[in-house]
Amino acid sequence: MAANGEQQARQAGVRRTVARTLVVLAGMFVFAFALVPLYDVFCQVTGLNGKTSGRAQALVHADVDTSRTITVQFITRGSAGLPWELEADTRQLRVHPGESREVVFRFRNRGEEASRARAVPSVSPSEASLHLRKITCFCFQEQRLAGGERLEAPLVFQLTPGLPDDIKTVTLVYTLYPVEQALARRYLGFISEGDQA
Repeated sequence: MAANGEQQARQAGVRRTVARTLVVLAGMFVFAFALVPLYDVFCQVTGLNGKTSGRAQALVHADVDTSRTITVQFITRGSAGLPWELEADTRQLRVHPGESREVVFRFRNRGEEASRARAVPSVSPSEASLHLRKITCFCFQEQRLAGGERLEAPLVFQLTPGLPDDIKTVTLVYTLYPVEQALARRYLGFISEGDQA
């Protein structure tokens, strides 16, 4: 009888261990899904990892600091599976903090079919992202191009006068990523008839 009691105690211990392990596993699963949005919020608040605002910002009417000149570089990249090209009309500009500037970017779909893409920005050094104000940017929304179609889109930006003095060069990198129609439907909730590809 004592052996039977020991066996039941052992089984109860195993059940507790399994239950605790499943709870921890479920917690890890939830944490993994929450991590990406939390990281995005953290980067946007702190400016770390070069994340920039995904919305238009107001132009700050401040005095232009003509005593400082910052080199702003533009780098564009494509991604696998997307037959698009993206290039800036200039690779770099010299800008005074407080001054607003416009750069035109050219998209081209080299494929034969219509497709969608989104340009995701990154800023280096990451501290500069806190001082970069994008007034107009093609990166605020996805782009749709028919096969062979071309598009010119502006980026109007401003570096605020609060940009730290030790930052002499700011690099903006735009990476094109394909936007799948099924994902657009799921996350946006709709696709208009004219957008059917």
